[in-house]
Amino acid sequence: MSHKIRIRELKKINLEDGYLIDGFPSIGFSSAIATESMIHTSKFEIGGVISSESFPPISVIKDGKPNFATRIFVNEDLKVGVFLSYLTLEQSLHRDAAKTMLSWAKKHKIKLIVSSVAVKSDKGEEEMIGVGSTESARSKIKEAGLKVLEHGTIPGIPGILLNEGNISGQDVIVIVFHSNGQGPDFKSSAQLCMTMSKLIPGVSCNIPSLEKEAEKAEIIIKETQEESQHLKDSMYM
Repeated sequence: MSHKIRIRELKKINLEDGYLIDGFPSIGFSSAIATESMIHTSKFEIGGVISSESFPPISVIKDGKPNFATRIFVNEDLKVGVFLSYLTLEQSLHRDAAKTMLSWAKKHKIKLIVSSVAVKSDKGEEEMIGVGSTESARSKIKEAGLKVLEHGTIPGIPGILLNEGNISGQDVIVIVFHSNGQGPDFKSSAQLCMTMSKLIPGVSCNIPSLEKEAEKAEIIIKETQEESQHLKDSMYM
């Protein structure tokens, strides 16, 4: 089975010198929920869809309309693109997903990619920490008032984005946040959304509506995960 990930753009996109947000879920759903809230608040529109033979064959129905489970949203006024996914990708797809994102960012002359990763914690820590792929990315973290991570390990798609960005000179910032990893974590979603807005000029978060969006997003993500698992079980029986 091919792991090749394909992007199909649905319109002409101009994001030169802009930003790209990685909205793939990690631990819990906070990253997907934060990016979904940002999309609704800042009036993004769909710019493309992402597919792969390795993705489960699923259509996500919203407001009666079919949608790809992984899509690209854009706001050309703000020069921001978002890779939003209801799929929690298997580890075997992380490298391909990250490289696809980096290739797309290069094509559209993106100056900064912003990703995030959850650190599982039940203690309720609130501090957001940033990791940068380059000196300029680390300067942006400090300018936003965030602490820079000096030592640690960043797994998955965010880790690959950092490594590849370091080699190619692409600015990548990964926000490290705390989450209990269970249910729609409104608090960490809101904090993550607000932190992203410090790094990306113009984007905003409607915190009062975040809880409602979190509940809806959690239902869709959980349903997508469950259906994906059922499909995998039937495919390999």
